[in-house]
Amino acid sequence: MIKIGDFSRISRVPVKTLRYYDEVGLLKPVEVDRFTGYRYYSLDQLSRLNRILALKDLGFSLEQIAQLLDENLPAAQIRGMLRLKQAEIQNRVQEEQERLARVEARLRQIEQEDAMSTNEIVIKKIAPQKVAAIRGVIPTYADQGRLWNELDAYLARRKVNPIGPCLTVYYDTEFKERDVDVQVCEPIGGSLTGEGPVAIAELPGVEMMACALHRGDFHNIGETYDRLIRWIEANGYRIAGPNREVYLRAIASPDTSVVY
Repeated sequence: MIKIGDFSRISRVPVKTLRYYDEVGLLKPVEVDRFTGYRYYSLDQLSRLNRILALKDLGFSLEQIAQLLDENLPAAQIRGMLRLKQAEIQNRVQEEQERLARVEARLRQIEQEDAMSTNEIVIKKIAPQKVAAIRGVIPTYADQGRLWNELDAYLARRKVNPIGPCLTVYYDTEFKERDVDVQVCEPIGGSLTGEGPVAIAELPGVEMMACALHRGDFHNIGETYDRLIRWIEANGYRIAGPNREVYLRAIASPDTSVVY
């Protein structure tokens, strides 16, 4: 047996932490001197302590660690707890990656703020356009996939091929973090009729539409919107209707779009 101080030096765990693990029943000393109160440990306890430290590093609470170290805990329950922790970490990593992409986009926007070119902003007259469309409220801007899948499946069942680039119409008058009102559209010809959520409609023509070409993925599309809005304000115009995104490449991974 060795004193708590020696056990602390060997394990590189503070005495205060060892005392706390004793208090919560996670790692009890093999003996406590009833006269002095000194705690004594065995080197055999290092393996349990190392498991505690490893599980703590994975993000488990001390209560969860106690359960995992319980000899009577079924293996299936241990696997379940580890899988839950795995899913939790994966979600956190994804959230942080998305946050990193937003930070990088914001940095680019700030760096380009004083040097943005407005040469790519043009005014166009947009003709009316017949489309097959589904309008709905989605959780976030990135959650359009369900609507696109439903619309494309509808057209595929009727063997209808779009006659132009697909587009999304955004009806909200301001940026929203949740519950976004959108309409996904595929330009069509012929005499197709709507059914269920799919409507056959005509997007109205617009006499003057400010247009910008966006290159890249959706992480930095905010830069294009920023440039477009600055141009509209600088030239004395005002926004008079919903904006449209026309995807010049496949909707599955749009690398280029025109922002109206």
